Amino acid sequence: MKKLILIRHGKSAWDFNVSDKDRPLQKGGINDAHLIANQLLNQNMTIDAIFSSPANRALHTAIIFLRELNFLFSAFKIADELYDFSGDGVIPFVKKLDNNLNTVVLFGHNHAFTHIANIWGSKTIANVPTAGLVELNFNTKDWASIEKGSTKQYIFPKELR
Repeated sequence: MKKLILIRHGKSAWDFNVSDKDRPLQKGGINDAHLIANQLLNQNMTIDAIFSSPANRALHTAIIFLRELNFLFSAFKIADELYDFSGDGVIPFVKKLDNNLNTVVLFGHNHAFTHIANIWGSKTIANVPTAGLVELNFNTKDWASIEKGSTKQYIFPKELR
């Protein structure tokens, strides 16, 4: 059984004259990241690996989760393939994951995460919102063979506020 958790970065600020990769989180994005991280923490889930897009907003969201989950920073990795808005980078990244990893968390972007949640999940999600979490389960032992799985849960900040 493989478990993939997709977490879209928190709400970012557009009022800075910086590149897309350098956009920071807004205060609300920080708050929502803490809110969702606490929901994940309460599930007592064993997470084998956490990867993030190199974009500042995704990294900041991931760091909030790492702290809340007490996940080792040394086991956290940045993956350029996750700076993807279509899924064309994320899908091959997932299919190349080490099969010793059973539960993997990815921090990244839309529309990639909504697209992946819909093609690999069992429920249609119109839009994964900022700081939204989607958990997909696959009945396989091999990441390379994942196709259609099941949407075990999705947690969106507005449902918790």
